Amino acid sequence: MSKSTPTKLILDVDTGTDDAVAIMLAALHPDLDLRACTVVNGNAPVTYCTDNTLRVLANIGKPDIPVYMGAHKPLARPDFPVPRDPNKPKALHGLTLDLPATDVAHRPLHAARFLAEEFARHGDELTLVAVGPLTNLALAIGLDPAFVRNVRRLVIMGGGHHVANTTPAAEFNFWADPEAAAVVLNAGFADVTIVPLDATHQALVTYDDCAQLLAAGTPAALAAELFIRQRIDVHEASEKMPVPGSAPVHDALCIGALIDPSVITTTPVHVDVETTGALTVGRSVMDVHRRGNRAPNCAVAFEADRARFIDILVTTLARR
Repeated sequence: MSKSTPTKLILDVDTGTDDAVAIMLAALHPDLDLRACTVVNGNAPVTYCTDNTLRVLANIGKPDIPVYMGAHKPLARPDFPVPRDPNKPKALHGLTLDLPATDVAHRPLHAARFLAEEFARHGDELTLVAVGPLTNLALAIGLDPAFVRNVRRLVIMGGGHHVANTTPAAEFNFWADPEAAAVVLNAGFADVTIVPLDATHQALVTYDDCAQLLAAGTPAALAAELFIRQRIDVHEASEKMPVPGSAPVHDALCIGALIDPSVITTTPVHVDVETTGALTVGRSVMDVHRRGNRAPNCAVAFEADRARFIDILVTTLARR
């Protein structure tokens, strides 16, 4: 049964394959009201991520949801800690998603400015979900320090305690712009939930789950099946998951947890991000043993309910 009043949210993305699934869940579930997407440099350069976001929304019949393009580089660095070749995208995502092009354009306002202004006007009504590098959020804080108190609820996909995916120490979103992540986590937001790799690797999606999406046959389900199967193929070739024939769909778990909070189990923890370590830049330092004498600043999801997440994923994307 749907809520009488859907949760209004803004989704900050760097649209590759898992962002695409998150966007579709947020746009299609009746308990959510996706008001806008803001886009940041991340899985691909921001122009490609923006185009991918527009393609995803058009493909599911939601081209009216506005899209705002944001930061094209990290907050304080000219590029990632290890600069990427812009012509060699991450294998999981590619530069352009395999969806039809659209003539819908992004809005002219910079994403950080939109975030600052929108939450100044409507912060009491909105949840902010950030599933890419946190550059746009850090820029919004710089534009308007009141942004921190205007955002009443913030959900972040990023970091990892026992699990990393970009270096031996770091998850991609925090590693891609560690200074922005440090700014956001130390800004004093009142209600922050972090969904790290520890949780997303417990909510693995399998080839069998993809078969359910394929059978559903909706534009959203077919797109999700394609993207998730691509993710599984890459993981099967490079990084074996504990469940054979599976892969995490990180960003979508954040949306699943908005729909049903029981999808994740959280623990209050103080979290910061390493910005200078030669071996650990971008690592999320999660003080699970309270050794740093700093009060918790986040609720961190260390556990996830795979079965519940898959049910939400399949039933939502199969909706006609």
